[in-house]
Amino acid sequence: MTGEPIIPEMITVHLGTPQSGADNVTVSFPDYVKNVASSEIYPTWPENSLRANIYVIVTFALNRIYTEWYRSKGYDFDITSSTQYDQKFIYGREIFENISVLVDELFNDYIRRQGTVEPLFAAFCNGTTVTCNGLSQWGTVDLANQGMTPFEILQYYYGDDIEIVENAPVMQNQPSYMGQPLRLGDASNEVKTLQVRLNRISRNYPAIPKIPSADGYFGLYTEEAVKEFQRIFNLDPTGVVDKSTWYKIEYIFTSVKRLSELNSEGLRLEEVAKQFTEVLSMGMQSNEVKNLQYFLAVIGAYYEQVPPVPITGYFGEQTENSVKAFQRVYGLPETGIVNRQTWEDIYRAYDGIVQSVPVTAGNDVILYQGRILQEGMTSDSIRILQEYLTFIHETYPDIPAVNNTGYFGPVTRSAVIAFQNRFGIQPTGVVGAVTWNEIAGVYSDLRYGYDKRPYQNPGYTIS
Repeated sequence: MTGEPIIPEMITVHLGTPQSGADNVTVSFPDYVKNVASSEIYPTWPENSLRANIYVIVTFALNRIYTEWYRSKGYDFDITSSTQYDQKFIYGREIFENISVLVDELFNDYIRRQGTVEPLFAAFCNGTTVTCNGLSQWGTVDLANQGMTPFEILQYYYGDDIEIVENAPVMQNQPSYMGQPLRLGDASNEVKTLQVRLNRISRNYPAIPKIPSADGYFGLYTEEAVKEFQRIFNLDPTGVVDKSTWYKIEYIFTSVKRLSELNSEGLRLEEVAKQFTEVLSMGMQSNEVKNLQYFLAVIGAYYEQVPPVPITGYFGEQTENSVKAFQRVYGLPETGIVNRQTWEDIYRAYDGIVQSVPVTAGNDVILYQGRILQEGMTSDSIRILQEYLTFIHETYPDIPAVNNTGYFGPVTRSAVIAFQNRFGIQPTGVVGAVTWNEIAGVYSDLRYGYDKRPYQNPGYTIS
């Protein structure tokens, strides 16, 4: 649940109640919908009734997947076959032909409330032996016979403020947890998601401090909010968001917003909006491309198979070739496109290099250590940053000198902003890979008269 919903290629069904030791089966999403529709409704019903029910079956399943309802609780499946909890699925059953045809048309359409993002928790029941607040399956037959369209039938049960999302993208479903912990100094869309979640949860649990800005940068406010969440929910209060903390946050967020209930508070578009561009490809020009090129420049200096690239911010043929070479080294599809998996492996390769290169100030210009530096933090990297800025101040007096304390206070932030303004970088006051690289480059030129950064002359390669 870190963006707008997609239609998953596959869905994993538990053939029993959640706690039972039943088997799991993984089937294509359209085949799942065909099976449920063939098990829940009758192929002889009017077509508009069938269509309304198929919309509901698709939407209910998507809500379970999008909210990670079961996976956030530690289960290894997306949905169950139990009508006590979910929808009827009979593995291996015969599929009715007219239902199959309709599902092929409708499986990537779903219902949501206007102004919200998540698929509606489309509660339903048969309307005869069981009644509920949602759709009545047998009731749809009467409404269709009265001449109602599928959408009018859905509005009858769910209200006038619903809409149908058509032709949603079909792609491989990925877990919301990236696979590596989030901690102080990280910057990503996942960090922004975390901040939005914690700020909403804090309305129900006021002991969790509000994070002033959900900007995607994991700073001290975010760390303290994570620690308090962990204390409240009996997790080790490390301030690091590992898999168990991430999914506990997802589960509590879904619960307080009632995203898996018919009276959901709703998930707004701004709550899932991306802070950073995640997929980079040929022709793009942005700060994210500069970040990518910095990492490739370092990796290319240490891996002989990966050609280094200039850090221009433009994703051209040279950058694409470097990406393809990296993907080849790491056994990834050689697309030249930087998707989530490629990003993760690039970070992993870069971090391995950083760990192998000693951090010393003085006569060396060190690599960016892979953690965003911002106000309120303390570290050796900040002390070195302050040394660089103070040296640069001698030539550029408009950039304030800073005491080498290792604490990133208001004076350091002012010096960073002054540097960013002078050298054409977005003046955020935050030091990421691009700002660090520019500061290190200016420092190197001024102190040594040439580029002395580690990725220019690394001294060894990984072949």
